[in-house]
Amino acid sequence: MNNSIINKDLNNQSLNWIKIQDEMKDKLGSDVYESWLKKINFLEEFNNYILLSVPTRFIRDWITSRYLDQILQLVKQYKKNIVRIEFKILDIKANKNDEKQATKETFEIRENVSFIKDSYLQYNRIDPNKNFNNFFTGSSNKLAYEASLKVSENISHYNPLYVYGGVGMGKTHLLNSIGLQLKKNNKVMFISAERFMYQFVKSIKSNDMVKFKEYFRNTDVLLIDDIQFMNGKEAMQEEFFHTFNSLLEKGSQIILSADRPPNKLSRIQERIKSRFSGGLVVDIQKPDYELRKRIVENKINELNNLYSENINISKEIQNFISTEVTASIRELIGAINRIISFSRIYNKTPNLSEIKIVLKDLLNLSENKVTIDSIQTIVCKYFKISKNEMLSSRRSRYLVRPRQTAIYLTKILTSKSLPEIGREFSNRDHTTIIHSVKTIEKLKERDPEMLENINKLKNQVLYNKENEI
Repeated sequence: MNNSIINKDLNNQSLNWIKIQDEMKDKLGSDVYESWLKKINFLEEFNNYILLSVPTRFIRDWITSRYLDQILQLVKQYKKNIVRIEFKILDIKANKNDEKQATKETFEIRENVSFIKDSYLQYNRIDPNKNFNNFFTGSSNKLAYEASLKVSENISHYNPLYVYGGVGMGKTHLLNSIGLQLKKNNKVMFISAERFMYQFVKSIKSNDMVKFKEYFRNTDVLLIDDIQFMNGKEAMQEEFFHTFNSLLEKGSQIILSADRPPNKLSRIQERIKSRFSGGLVVDIQKPDYELRKRIVENKINELNNLYSENINISKEIQNFISTEVTASIRELIGAINRIISFSRIYNKTPNLSEIKIVLKDLLNLSENKVTIDSIQTIVCKYFKISKNEMLSSRRSRYLVRPRQTAIYLTKILTSKSLPEIGREFSNRDHTTIIHSVKTIEKLKERDPEMLENINKLKNQVLYNKENEI
């Protein structure tokens, strides 16, 4: 009886957030508290949950994934009926009086704004780092760039604007640039097709389709990325079609991106594809050599400016990257990042041979088709032994090292699993494969001759070049 009275008193008391903060600092440590938990502000208490605020979405996700359960347990010590904690993104940088006012204003807005709007705002993230100034243009993307600029200067100039191209060509960058430019004077919504579908389904389940329609049909500029993912889902396409028409009728601008032209979209209603084709359709091709070269030079300069010590990537290597990495701009930038990282990890400028190894999966080289059989053949020739000797069970030293070397090269140059490698080396156990790899890795560190052998063999396997190191 006494326990129930105590629990009742606990539940009737207002939550003392200052005490809970002290508990968090004590239980989870000062470092964790100062770095993350100190940024939490208490907003409001409800029947069975509390609402807290944090300044950024990243902090919310970090706290939620690592400390939420512990915080909830601390709260329940003071309020048994609290069963969950919710977070709101709200950057309050003021004293307590200002904080109360901010909290009050927040909840006044919260009462007038539907949950749907509040949740969309979290995904309406326009990246200030992706703008027209840092979008590199060439013959492959100039038309798409010029059309995007026109739309940014005068909405409804081309309506809709439909930009398509392969993965990593800069479509999202262009859409982001348009949104960044137009949001100064317009209500802009930038959302992926996948997120649009998710919110549509969520609205149906919660019986809030009216709010969904109001929100999307009241925007001045609607940007939807990767529209090809809006396939199937007839009910959702129906809603999108009417939203599309409504926005066109009121003069709102629609910009869409996809990985293919409108007529090649699969499982999209014909009338929707027809609407897409009714505006300006522009494509982004693979970047040509000149554009790739400019991107490489600029990215290297940009990365060097971020660090105190500069990495000198020679013109020969820059030209090699520009020539061989042709699939997309994203892969090109990824290649540069790899090379810069290699340089900083090993504190040296990589030579051409090392570049080829670091970028082996990106290079547009026909020789880059590695098989276990080719590795075994090359290693046997290099060490002047027969393949039968290599694959035998004999453990003579002159056979063990070549065998381990071939196993090591197979592990690092192919995507084969340990059991698959074992089968190709006379059904050896996967533990033998692991031992061989570790042995060669240790030898490379202390034996210059072994390191030289490995580098020579890599070049022969990957590029049929025997002397380049």
